[in-house]
Amino acid sequence: MTAIPPAVTPTSPAVDTCAAPESARVQAIAEEAYIYGFPLLAAYKAMYQFNIDRASSQYKAGFNDLVSEARLFTPEDTAIVTPNSDTPYSMVQLDLRAEPMVLRVPTVEPHRYYSIQLVTQSTFNFGYIGTRATGSEAGCYMVTGPGWNGETPKGIVKTFASETHFALAVYRTQLFDADDLDNVRKVQSGYTAMPLSSFLKQAPASAAPAIDFPEFTPDCIKGGSLALLNFLLQFSPESPEESEMRARFAEIGVVSARPFALEKLPPETRAAVTAGIQSGYGRIQKKIQEIGTSVNGWRVADAFGDRAFHKGDWLRRAAAAAIGLYGNDAVEALYPIALTDAAGEQLDGHGHRYTMTFAADALPPVHAFWSVTIYDARNQMLVANPLDRYLINSSMLPSLTRNADGSVTVHVQKDKPSAETEANWLPAPDGPFSLVMRLYLPRAEALDGRWKPAPVVRTD
Repeated sequence: MTAIPPAVTPTSPAVDTCAAPESARVQAIAEEAYIYGFPLLAAYKAMYQFNIDRASSQYKAGFNDLVSEARLFTPEDTAIVTPNSDTPYSMVQLDLRAEPMVLRVPTVEPHRYYSIQLVTQSTFNFGYIGTRATGSEAGCYMVTGPGWNGETPKGIVKTFASETHFALAVYRTQLFDADDLDNVRKVQSGYTAMPLSSFLKQAPASAAPAIDFPEFTPDCIKGGSLALLNFLLQFSPESPEESEMRARFAEIGVVSARPFALEKLPPETRAAVTAGIQSGYGRIQKKIQEIGTSVNGWRVADAFGDRAFHKGDWLRRAAAAAIGLYGNDAVEALYPIALTDAAGEQLDGHGHRYTMTFAADALPPVHAFWSVTIYDARNQMLVANPLDRYLINSSMLPSLTRNADGSVTVHVQKDKPSAETEANWLPAPDGPFSLVMRLYLPRAEALDGRWKPAPVVRTD
């Protein structure tokens, strides 16, 4: 096998600001760089809290160490936006600089959905292992980093190539109900991750150099974003479609592994860069409202995928990362999002009540399962409530109250409803909220638009 050249830490001299272009061009380039870089920044936040900062309440494990949790996410889980509270997670942050990693999966019951989503550091989905993609049989799969050109050894079912030096493997294992946790633990115990050398029972490859990871702070999303982007670019090699864009970035000092000190720029240049970052952030927020097609007040979108899927639409990629970091390809999971009710008004639990009624023959069409999860619209995090209930899903159908015609009405409100409807209550916050529907392994009628999600109707 052949290892890639190790990534370097930033040691280049600071950019020569004396040759900076005019302010209008600086602002335009800063806006473009921010939009391009936003998904990398969001992914670094998750990496930093999950895998680097051991003092973080969100810390999971070090690089290349697979960790499984036989529990569902709660409001305490804040490293990523719109977290899934459907499936217990396993995760491994892959450092592919020294050698490939091998992911081994056990045999999983065919009726239990599971998937392993492979995501580059730049948030492109580059492969899947699991029920849909590879089936339920046991197997070993190899993940390689950029520059690796070795042979695939015997015993590897399939190889996946990451275009970035770091990649995240996100495991989702279906949980049927609270009594099913031990079965999920059994499945999770069969997930393993190991370096290729361990798989081959050979001496380990030479370790990649240690990295001095910068601290992630709230400023990294705004003012300090370009400095962090420069650090991250060294682990995301330039693709051909990015060459002209990265050349423009270099005009204002956005260059792989080079320091970028906003406060040291001349006042006029600093103002232009700041304005560009602000306008880039504003464009991402606006794009979130426009993703997909509006159906009964829901935005139904196919927003996540690989590099070929995005086709250089960096704004859509950024908006997708902002609303749902590490979202799946639509064939794996479809995510209708409701930010407003059917009348177009902001969803708000302060003084308002809502219902969603699924006709008996119009439940979300899936091969696996579906759910509707509620989030605080201000931060897209799960909402604490007296029931510790964050979603209504298909596993709960037997316990839900049905209407006389067989339909199911979900009540979304802050206050406890009547005893007759409490089983169907999805507690809302005392303020703005959003709803995300998840259709795992959606059927054709969901993917082609024939199925329509139930409207969210204000009832007070």
